[in-house]
Amino acid sequence: TEEFVQVATSLTQRCGLADRVSFRQGSALALPFEDGTFDGAMLMHVGMNIADKARLFSEARRVLKPGKRFGVYDIMRVGEGALPYPMPWAMTEATSFVEEPEAYRRHLASGGFEVEKERNRRDFVLTLAREMREKIAREGMPPLGPQILGADMEERIGNLMKVLERGTIAPIEIIARAV
Repeated sequence: TEEFVQVATSLTQRCGLADRVSFRQGSALALPFEDGTFDGAMLMHVGMNIADKARLFSEARRVLKPGKRFGVYDIMRVGEGALPYPMPWAMTEATSFVEEPEAYRRHLASGGFEVEKERNRRDFVLTLAREMREKIAREGMPPLGPQILGADMEERIGNLMKVLERGTIAPIEIIARAV
């Protein structure tokens, strides 16, 4: 949204990075850039919000220069079981598009990418979550924690952690090269 662009621009200026980063509003399914514009791209916690991953990855490939890398870090389905809602990215199943890593690999390949590396980050995230809970128990909730995202964020994160711990989902990191 234009509001997110304005906030991101403001935060980037405050961090002294305005000369290195710019933000544009647009659809991931119809990127507002010329072919072969970028030396790299990444998708972080976005794929589970987009049903048409084939088009998403085709667009990413279109705007990347040949041989350049595309990093994906998304929640993916790695086991059996239903997802409880609300989740951090969706209130209901109707707007949640979690897929298996195989689907990502297939869509990346059909979109013009070759997967170079894939890594399941579940254990890392579970360790990080445990450490964060311990820190909160010692020091209290930080002023800029998940609570600022809304009253239901505790339930959303609780639902996420249940299925992450159960092995139904995991954050998966994929590095692909544009061919």
